[in-house]
Amino acid sequence: MQVIRGAREYSIGTVLFHQAVGQLLGVNVTDMKCLDMMTMQGSTSPSELAEFTGLSSGATTAMIDRLEKIGLVERHPHPKDRRSTTLVLTKEAMRKLPLLFQSLANAMEALVSGYSQWELRVLGDFFFRAGLLWQEERKKLQGRFVARPRSRKELTYGGHE
Repeated sequence: MQVIRGAREYSIGTVLFHQAVGQLLGVNVTDMKCLDMMTMQGSTSPSELAEFTGLSSGATTAMIDRLEKIGLVERHPHPKDRRSTTLVLTKEAMRKLPLLFQSLANAMEALVSGYSQWELRVLGDFFFRAGLLWQEERKKLQGRFVARPRSRKELTYGGHE
């Protein structure tokens, strides 16, 4: 139970930290996670962001428009598919984001350095498996609510009694 509680507290802390950073940038938590994904991958497509977030194509377009308007994301023509768009972080985003996360990165590095290689493998395995679990559980929820609920009962129980 201590591990599960710790994972929940870690999740809460992560969301609230990203919310605080998002407030400084003028974006919401979902926008922050998309920026995080783009930081890790280097670039992405609108359809990848929609799949990652579970947002509709319209909501994804609105998010990209917001991020582009405040100068954090740029749209570029896809190099091989002229019908497609590639999204990249702007130079301004590449300058701002590391500064906002530097203290956390240093603190996490110090924290991790206190664990043995074996403990780090266990932690790495836990976070990898927990990440897969989050994805699967999110997909289950999204599958239940494909159609807009027609009543509160459907919203609460996904149409199942």
